[in-house]
Amino acid sequence: MRWVCILFPQLALDAVLRQRPDSEQPLALLSGPAQRRVLQAVNPAARALGLRPGQSMTAAQAMSKGFATVDYDAAEVEHWQQFLAAWAYRFSAQVSVHYPRTVVFEIESSLGLFGSWAQFEARLRTELTELGFRHRIVAAPNPVAARVLANAYDGLVVPDGEALRHHLGQLPVDRVGLEPSVATALSRMGLRHLHQLQSLPRQALARRFEAPMLKHLDTLFGARPLALAFYLPPDRFDVRIELNFDVQSHQALLFPLRRLTSDLAAFLCGRDSGVQRFDLHLEHAGLPDTLIKVGLLSAERDPAMLFELARGRLEQVQVEAPVRGFRLRAEDLPSFVPQFQELFDDRPQQTLPWEQLRERLRARLGDDAVQGLRFQADHRPECAWQNADDKQPCAALPGVQRPGWLLGEPQSVPEGSARILMGPERIESGWWDGDDVRRDYYLIQNRAGQQGWAYRAVGEGGPLWLQGWFA
Repeated sequence: MRWVCILFPQLALDAVLRQRPDSEQPLALLSGPAQRRVLQAVNPAARALGLRPGQSMTAAQAMSKGFATVDYDAAEVEHWQQFLAAWAYRFSAQVSVHYPRTVVFEIESSLGLFGSWAQFEARLRTELTELGFRHRIVAAPNPVAARVLANAYDGLVVPDGEALRHHLGQLPVDRVGLEPSVATALSRMGLRHLHQLQSLPRQALARRFEAPMLKHLDTLFGARPLALAFYLPPDRFDVRIELNFDVQSHQALLFPLRRLTSDLAAFLCGRDSGVQRFDLHLEHAGLPDTLIKVGLLSAERDPAMLFELARGRLEQVQVEAPVRGFRLRAEDLPSFVPQFQELFDDRPQQTLPWEQLRERLRARLGDDAVQGLRFQADHRPECAWQNADDKQPCAALPGVQRPGWLLGEPQSVPEGSARILMGPERIESGWWDGDDVRRDYYLIQNRAGQQGWAYRAVGEGGPLWLQGWFA
């Protein structure tokens, strides 16, 4: 088996930076009691000011006051670790968050689906970079070894047990997961690297150290399996972004909206489902949340599509009060069935699929503004169409040509502006409802090449009346 370990060395800091549009500005995470605040982590811009993790807040402010601060939140770190496990779940059913700031998962059985390890690793790095998380990746024969090697390597692939013993042997004894007291005792004995420990008789180690040390070494080299609790995806998505300033414009809300919909899409891909309805909550100070409901006709999970639909709904809402927080909740997560596509799709790249165009129109114009059509058993063109549920396919009308665009009122066709291609086709109908018509219909074409459907009342002369255009 082959296990992948992804270590997130700055998970707490990245979780904050990815939610801020000004992520390039100096920022520090703070921890510790109120009497002695300490810098837990700093971003590169803050490091350029001379700030370092472990500094007191007083010392940091003495060096510079031009940096923002956010409190370190352990619960938030755990939340984002669970989010990353949901993202990794799309690649493997055996995903674990056994170690802090780390996701480990088995990948040997999935390499046939995702290609070679080089291709798969490149995909992992691309997606994590887009999500905004710095990372180190190591692949090894067991999860414990992968986690330990991630302390010292990035991009390392250990193919077998022999290579595993070699790479582990180069590590210092205080970097292989041993108890600090055990690592200190080994160093005092002159055993500073793991390969020195490997050369000692097992019986001698058993007499000097307690059993957990040998068990850990056995697990590290793959002689003893590690019992892992595997991640199971939740049945709902609920993520909140706290804004670092009051927002009243739609434009300023687009950044958190894009981040939330992107996270939702990653979550859905991990659990192989889609979303049909979700809620946006605009949180205000001292006022009830503004609730924006987003509904789709079918389950989707494309991040660009989810963003455009949510954006269309958001722009229809008047922001009455400053927004302090932005939240996205989704509980309707049905199974996702990919749209059937031809192997060789000859559509232009700029053309939107009908499903995406339909949902975008509904978001911009309203649910009732976009309707499906179906045929009705009536020969009169103005009565031959009916609004229908867009989910129901429109049955074809065999052997009959009818225009797809009917005019609100028929228009006179100037003489000489069009020529007749076909006709007449006589339609006499409607006597039963008092709207009797007797018309001769013609297929016409104007000078621009557009084809229309025009008629003249039976027994009357004069110009033709254009009633609709063909697509």
